[in-house]
Amino acid sequence: MRIYTRTGDMGETGLIGGQRVPKDDPRVCAYGTVDELNAVLGVARCYVEDAELAALIEQIQNELFDIGAELASPPERAGQFAAIEDTHITAMEQAIDRFEEELPPLRQFILPGGTKAAAYFHLARTVCRRAEREVVRLSHVSTVNAVLIRYLNRLSDLLFVMARVANHRAGVPDTVWGEPGWRRKRQAGETQP
Repeated sequence: MRIYTRTGDMGETGLIGGQRVPKDDPRVCAYGTVDELNAVLGVARCYVEDAELAALIEQIQNELFDIGAELASPPERAGQFAAIEDTHITAMEQAIDRFEEELPPLRQFILPGGTKAAAYFHLARTVCRRAEREVVRLSHVSTVNAVLIRYLNRLSDLLFVMARVANHRAGVPDTVWGEPGWRRKRQAGETQP
């Protein structure tokens, strides 16, 4: 089977079931961004040395494929691909709670970064937020399973905590955001570079 089909050369793509839509259709943007999130998590996984975090990434990647299949289906067919349930959200909340028990309390905003794994978790978090926005946008023009929006919302929280855990377990402190006006003070020479 060839990887290229030439069927998308005119700016259209096929949904599951064969329906053709423009490549900038809100449905395509939604599942495309979920796919992008999955790819970023694949990069994060390359840098994760912690077995628990690696296993959780793999689980999330499989769930994102399920979400992609549901979003890539017209509303009348999406139900046959619905695999994400509220139990998935509960499991993420339990993971967040468990991870937060080992982390120092968060009293300030932190800057994305630290270890490579943590940096990619932060990148995944921002892509997840965009995926959530795309799915919400789709919900304004088409029927969308509401659990998918809740899942993506909670997943971004989990990815934030996973970034902190990756840093914490590697012994790398999170970088705290400087106080408001920090840039002005630095430009005035009042802070060290």
